Amino acid sequence: MRSYFVYILTNKTKTVLYTGVTNDLSRRIDEHMQDALGNKQSFSGKYNCIHLLYYEEYRDIREAISREKEIKGWTRAKKVTLIKLANPEMQFLNIG
Repeated sequence: MRSYFVYILTNKTKTVLYTGVTNDLSRRIDEHMQDALGNKQSFSGKYNCIHLLYYEEYRDIREAISREKEIKGWTRAKKVTLIKLANPEMQFLNIG
């Protein structure tokens, strides 16, 4: 059975939040890193959003996409509250 992830990335200084969805979290974060180091063609690349702060796992892609859209519509404050429920110190969950 496949897994799908809704995730939130940030930059080194935690001034920008990026929300996305993927079926391979590790690969997708690597793609964000490559864009940040290279062409900077995406939002996350331009703002160096390569640090994972939060993720949720789903079995149904439709649920994951719906949740991603929901979170993207939130204010920054609401996103930070969500992150801090699972990651109170807002530590980077990846090495990037």
